[in-house]
Amino acid sequence: MQTILSVKKIEKYYGNKGNITKAIDNINFQLDKGEFVGIMGPSGSGKTTLLNCISTIDNVTTGNIIINDKDITTLKARAMEEFRRDELGFIFQDFNLLDTLTAYENIALALTIQNRDAIAIDEQIKKIAHKLEIKEILTKYPFQISGGQKQRVASARALVTEPSLILADEPTGALDSKSARLLLDSFEKLNKELHTTILMVTHDAFTASYANRILFIKDGRVFNELIRGNDSRKEFFNKIIEVVTLLGGDVSHVL
Repeated sequence: MQTILSVKKIEKYYGNKGNITKAIDNINFQLDKGEFVGIMGPSGSGKTTLLNCISTIDNVTTGNIIINDKDITTLKARAMEEFRRDELGFIFQDFNLLDTLTAYENIALALTIQNRDAIAIDEQIKKIAHKLEIKEILTKYPFQISGGQKQRVASARALVTEPSLILADEPTGALDSKSARLLLDSFEKLNKELHTTILMVTHDAFTASYANRILFIKDGRVFNELIRGNDSRKEFFNKIIEVVTLLGGDVSHVL
């Protein structure tokens, strides 16, 4: 199995000598191609810092992050920009769509930056729009569509370049329960049919139950791992709750 992401002994410190905070404390894990992995943990656990370091938004203090055989901790600014553009897809809680562009144009923007030709752009957009069931809204502007539809457009924008790794930061956080379920069903479909590799940070156990594996972060460390295996999503959801409870976590801080 091809390893897409390898996180090796990374640490992240903030502050100065008089007041140092260790946000990440010697974290190690890897994702293979086609995995759908969730990261959970209470506020302040380090999970967002971890995602920021993997996404190249922030830099580690020590350690290495290797994505698709490239150590991103050694890249210079220009190489980092190109790597981010070609290898990573981002899905945010607040959609980050441009209001002056249609859904089609928002999705096309990622391909335009890569200098793809118009025919290739159109083919890719139609392909991903079909997968995410948004073909009927491609000509609409963000203010004309629902929150769930906006997030599926944002997901299409992240996926259309066929990146090595999709990074999702609380993707269902701004959605109602029906829209969240539709989005997660889409993630599950893409993961199974296209073998899309997804790393998702979430507070929500229902959202996490769609993943194949969960890493629980506490005080900057991975303190437990849960693998779905052959469990149904409901069975996996119950195990997620059990782990949070057994390890002394406050469920209200994780859900």
